[in-house]
Amino acid sequence: MAGSGDRRLAVDALAVAAAVLLSAAEGLGVNWGTMASHPLPPRAVVRMLQDNGINKVKLFDADAGTMEALAGSGVEVMVAIPNNLLDLLTDYDAARDWVHENVSRYSFDGGVNIKYVAVGNEPFLSSLNGTFLNVTFPALQNIQRALYDAGHGDTIKATVPLNADVYNSPENMQVPSAGRFRPDIAGLMTEIVQFLNQSGAPFTVNIYPFLSLYGNDNFPLDYAFFDGTTSPVVDTNGIQYTNVFDANFDTLVSALVAAGVGGLPVVVGEVGWPTDGDKHARADLAQRFYAGLLRKLASNAGTPLRPNQYVEVYLFSLVDEDAKSVAPGNFERHWGILRYDGQPKYAMDLSGQGRDTALVAARGVAYLPRAWCVLNPSATPDAMSRIGDNVNYACTYADCTSLGYGSTCNGMDAAGNASYAFNAYFQVQNQVEESCGFQGLAVQTQQDPSTNACNFTIQIEPSAAAGRRPAAVATAVLVSVLAAMVTAP
Repeated sequence: MAGSGDRRLAVDALAVAAAVLLSAAEGLGVNWGTMASHPLPPRAVVRMLQDNGINKVKLFDADAGTMEALAGSGVEVMVAIPNNLLDLLTDYDAARDWVHENVSRYSFDGGVNIKYVAVGNEPFLSSLNGTFLNVTFPALQNIQRALYDAGHGDTIKATVPLNADVYNSPENMQVPSAGRFRPDIAGLMTEIVQFLNQSGAPFTVNIYPFLSLYGNDNFPLDYAFFDGTTSPVVDTNGIQYTNVFDANFDTLVSALVAAGVGGLPVVVGEVGWPTDGDKHARADLAQRFYAGLLRKLASNAGTPLRPNQYVEVYLFSLVDEDAKSVAPGNFERHWGILRYDGQPKYAMDLSGQGRDTALVAARGVAYLPRAWCVLNPSATPDAMSRIGDNVNYACTYADCTSLGYGSTCNGMDAAGNASYAFNAYFQVQNQVEESCGFQGLAVQTQQDPSTNACNFTIQIEPSAAAGRRPAAVATAVLVSVLAAMVTAP
């Protein structure tokens, strides 16, 4: 039988282990996007963050309702400047005014705990064709200067969340140690990282193992996760990489070393896995990805080039957003670890201990009445001849991405596809009677048309969605597919 000293040592060891796990969970952040037809009320989201012990949040703007809800919560905030404001902020007076309105305004006892200002969002994406190349760095400099001038510069740092496409390895040496900044922006990136190093700000990068897999059937599936691979990448320095997250992160580390700032702190501004909209966007794969990532973070394993250290990470994202652009893919509206209404999608242990626990759902969410809009089984042949145009219309103003190839609702017949489209529009329009007509093709029902795989949603009440009305977001590619599907014999 162990003596009291042994028991004390065991208790102390457990306490230390628990403290490490707790600190890992507390260091975790989430992205809070609001591009939804019916966003959750900001105060409900903040309460949900607190209920789940999430103490860091990254925003995509500085919306007053969101900031006011965060006031007094203690949640650490990365507030953001959208890309469309970067040109304006190349003028110092405009930058000073922005800081006054969106930072100083909330800097009081019981205010918002702002730690970072995100200057733009992935402004150097190759797909943007250089639109923001000449304005991002001046805006960054002006915002940091304005923070100092307002008395916040020692505690609040300006950074630029960048996509991982700003660095790469050359074609003839695809290993992390060969990482360099993209040739077309290498000079600019060197200036930016040296500025960040001088100001005490981190480099913020968005890393998406899912996107490495998306559209590349030759990419090894297990290399996207954290539980081992049959296809490791062996670097020229002998380091073996068993997952693409570490390889991507260390490619950046090598680029930073080459730019003369090898010790610059790195924050992972976005990392996650979607649950719909593609054959690999599934809840079970998302659960697998997060279980491995969170276990890695809790162990403070770091990466081969930065071992034995905690990596600051913001998960992407908190909730699904049904009004996001689907230009990158239909999965864009399904990144949430929670559904649109704040309900958990799968078991998830933020502490990284692998417990079979669920996140705490949003509280007090009010829904529209229990009603759906479906294809009218008594529709006339004349009405049925117009079904393609009506599905087109519904999916232009509502989210039909779950109907795409490889998605959760892909297996339904033509009638099911039409019903899903009509109901999506009906819910987005707050179930007003006129929104379930579709030239005689649709009818309301109180019988849930959902299947085991496909959920026909009921939306949140408008009052619970901050009173916002949906904006039209075209989904042209998907619409053409749907039109073909519903008109198929």
